[in-house]
Amino acid sequence: MSDNKGPPLSFEDVQEILRVLEKSTFNELHLNIGGLHLRLRRGAAVQSKASAWENAELVAETPIAQPAPHAHRPAPASRAGLTEIRAPMLGTFYAAPRPGAPPFVEVGTRLDPNTVIGIIEIMKLMNAVPSGVEGEIVEICVENGEAVEYGQVLMRVSPR
Repeated sequence: MSDNKGPPLSFEDVQEILRVLEKSTFNELHLNIGGLHLRLRRGAAVQSKASAWENAELVAETPIAQPAPHAHRPAPASRAGLTEIRAPMLGTFYAAPRPGAPPFVEVGTRLDPNTVIGIIEIMKLMNAVPSGVEGEIVEICVENGEAVEYGQVLMRVSPR
């Protein structure tokens, strides 16, 4: 076990867990990591996404790291005429369905909106990432096995 004295989850981690759960069919989650105890239960009468997890209970022996107030990074500038495919969640990006397998896509691959471009793993859940666009891949911006953040550019595509 690590002797790390920092918080087990950051504020962004908790937000991402909530986003993933919002899209899931689970009604309840209990998570214990280090001194953090997170218990979430979907509300019985959900009227909006904001209130779906209104019964959340968070108990932390160490505080969750809050983002610095002015620590936002500017979005990477897009290249003229290219469409960016961005990470829909944070996690680990995998370019192939399993180790040693050929990648889902490469530079030059023609895409339709349903073409799977990779997998993002978060908390042992594998999430296929569809391109969402039509065109041809001109740049792959992440490496296989790289940790990616929500909104990070994964690939750039020349539209059809």
